[in-house]
Amino acid sequence: MTSSHHRPPARDFTGYGRDVPHADWPGGARVAVQFILNYEEGGELSILNGDATSEGFLSEVLTAVPWPGRRHMNVESTYEYGSRAGFWRLWRLFTSRRIPVTVNAVAWALRTAPEQVAAMKEADWEIASHGLRWIDYKDMPIEDERAHLKEAVRLHTELTGARPLGWYTGRSSENTLDLVAEDGGFVYASDAYADDLPYWVRPAGTAPQLIVPYAMDTNDMRFLQPQGFQTSDEFFAYLRDAFDVLHAEGAERPKMMSAGLHCRIIGHPGRTAALIRFLDYLETKPDVWITRRLDLARHWRERHPAR
Repeated sequence: MTSSHHRPPARDFTGYGRDVPHADWPGGARVAVQFILNYEEGGELSILNGDATSEGFLSEVLTAVPWPGRRHMNVESTYEYGSRAGFWRLWRLFTSRRIPVTVNAVAWALRTAPEQVAAMKEADWEIASHGLRWIDYKDMPIEDERAHLKEAVRLHTELTGARPLGWYTGRSSENTLDLVAEDGGFVYASDAYADDLPYWVRPAGTAPQLIVPYAMDTNDMRFLQPQGFQTSDEFFAYLRDAFDVLHAEGAERPKMMSAGLHCRIIGHPGRTAALIRFLDYLETKPDVWITRRLDLARHWRERHPAR
């Protein structure tokens, strides 16, 4: 009998192993590149939203901490920059080049953004769900998180005209993926970082759920982290190098690449310069499929259904 000290952990450390599936991307592409724009402005912590503190996460005010019972006006302004200026700079850049985009949209943020929602729809961007609120769910009881998910779907549907088919909480809990699979209405979920290709999971008591992994390294949030990107050159170089390695590997086993973006971060002109250079770089490369995550997920479900 196997000792309890030697039971395998309830985690998958093997994945595809040596038998990496051939993605068979459209047109024989070596890399499927996705640009994911996180729309969070208006869904963050604020006493105006009935929260106990101000926001302290992922803003230009690097020393910010949550202030109990008080507004942090500087933090609020950095979030407002994302919706007022950053979003529109990015919208003009992507639409001028006809680049498909997936938006991870916080439902409460969409409440304050009717013009931005109209622009997303006009551009035929995928609007996936980024949860009800842009808050940390790690300590939330499962029933409360389930209620948040259901309300996020309801409100998202009301504000955009269609239910979300992709989900990414971001600051998730150990229950998040189970709750997404339990809902049963999502083509894919993204609260995982475990691979360079989509993969299937089978939470207990649910149908298989497709995971389209997200990425923390090819992500503009590192501009706001210690020892992260300091200049647009650094971010561009990292995106380029990640793409080049994946493109070379893709000659035999095509992969995917996710570029995570935030309106209030990459939307500043000095950082947008990195994105412009990367888009210019992609135009020089053959065998690239730039796609919305929903289209990638549908392709994977067709070519590599759950077994």
